[in-house]
Amino acid sequence: MEKTVLEIRNLTKRFDGAGVLNDISFSVREGEVIVIVGASGCGKSTLLRCINRLEQPDGGEILLDGKPVGGGDMVAVRRQIGMVFQSYDLFPHMDVLGNLSLGPVQALKRPKAEVEAEAKAALARVGLADKLHALPRQLSGGQKQRVALVRALLMHPRMLLLDEITAALDPEMVREVLNVVLDLARDGMTMLIVTHEMRFAEAVADRVIFLDGGHIAEEGAPDQFFHHPQTERARQFLNTFEFDSIKKS
Repeated sequence: MEKTVLEIRNLTKRFDGAGVLNDISFSVREGEVIVIVGASGCGKSTLLRCINRLEQPDGGEILLDGKPVGGGDMVAVRRQIGMVFQSYDLFPHMDVLGNLSLGPVQALKRPKAEVEAEAKAALARVGLADKLHALPRQLSGGQKQRVALVRALLMHPRMLLLDEITAALDPEMVREVLNVVLDLARDGMTMLIVTHEMRFAEAVADRVIFLDGGHIAEEGAPDQFFHHPQTERARQFLNTFEFDSIKKS
């Protein structure tokens, strides 16, 4: 049985007195990919930001490998829980290699030559070997997002949080990024993914969590959730989308 990497216990978060997350509890097993879906404003991104302590929860516990997250060295926590955003957040004045090597060299104190060798190999794997010295403005959205994924991986995190990483991309670029995430899943990377892309969600998920009004309204395997939802609220949500399945092969 796979080890539990992350455990969320009775997590709550309020903004201006309003409950955004209300008593959220679930666990993530090693190598598992969980996709979180739901309508805008249901608390999906806030959940990821609480896990990575970009937001401070108002109640509950977050455990990484059985140890509480929070109250200590947040830099150390964020090394273990990598996060990739919709906005890429690449440094515009640095080339791709500079963006990739900065964190491991500065934060992890790894030898620059070692990091650059790993970065080159990782870029080749995601089809960007020829972009080593390109500036971010010279890259497409899909290329920038692949660089952002590689940058997070070079920190050797325990797990990855991906927050709407395909939201700003056209369909062809979504497929580019999806392929990278599918490869990571096959390699056993533990991931928690927030997305509005239902085709992306069905293709990559081992488990789907549907948030509604700050609560977990439904949870299950992707085939069950997308084709045989158990709740009326989930059926209403899915009826707003038209999508064809993307096979994992």
